[in-house]
Amino acid sequence: MKNSILTKREKQVFELLIINCATEEIAKKLGISEKTVRNHVSNVMQKLGVKGRANAVVELLKLGEISL
Repeated sequence: MKNSILTKREKQVFELLIINCATEEIAKKLGISEKTVRNHVSNVMQKLGVKGRANAVVELLKLGEISL
């Protein structure tokens, strides 16, 4: 199994993002604050060197980190 660049939680956040969940919904589903959700998204964008959630999703799909 290849090493993921995402933490388990970051992966969970992006899996919910790609099914069109809002930050508030993601926070409720994962039992974390909205700020924590935004921090996870920011961390992933920083790791990938991209701006914006959509670009992060595209890169993660290309890398095989998440799937539709």
